[in-house]
Amino acid sequence: MAEYEAVTEQLMRSVYLGLREDNLDPQQVVALACELLDWFHCTDAILEVVERNPAEVSPAEMTALARRLLDDVGFDPGFDLAPERLATLRAALRIVARDLPTRGIEGEPEIEILEDWFPVGAGVRLADGERLNWGGPIRPNMCDDPAMALTSLAILIQESLLEWTWQVWPVCPRHDLGVHGSEQDSVAVWWCAGDDGHTLAPVGELVRAFGRRRPK
Repeated sequence: MAEYEAVTEQLMRSVYLGLREDNLDPQQVVALACELLDWFHCTDAILEVVERNPAEVSPAEMTALARRLLDDVGFDPGFDLAPERLATLRAALRIVARDLPTRGIEGEPEIEILEDWFPVGAGVRLADGERLNWGGPIRPNMCDDPAMALTSLAILIQESLLEWTWQVWPVCPRHDLGVHGSEQDSVAVWWCAGDDGHTLAPVGELVRAFGRRRPK
């Protein structure tokens, strides 16, 4: 089983890179489909790849079959094969970091890749070395959309700080309620449940919401 997983993982990575770089090798697609079929994966895409002569399949058809095949097995390229995801997450951290001084946290936080988690995810390391990854890391597929990445990161930081300090942050000054990271109309915001719900501030703009007052 370990050998099978290693072989299929390598084939999936090769097929994904072929799709990404527009340099797909049909023989690798066939090899992957055969490996999957040998281990009782049986989907329409796998059967079609195995049963057809690759020479008779057009490049466009093979590309579509390769994408379906990877989707069928739930392949995720992670951060290493899709580095734009990590770039999106780092950009999100620069935004949410603007809110941290309202919690008394100074310095530049960093994204930390957590290799010991499966699947590999990402957490946050503060400037003082404190790690924030309560509730599990940010998964790579959360970073395909900037708003989702920012919302997920805000929630991770908020819940980690709550577990670490047992202090609620941020707090709505109007309702004296803890607010939560949320996505509203494709925008990451700090959402308060008071008065049927309202946005305290977009993530990254807490200082404006609190004005000159130092939040509790």
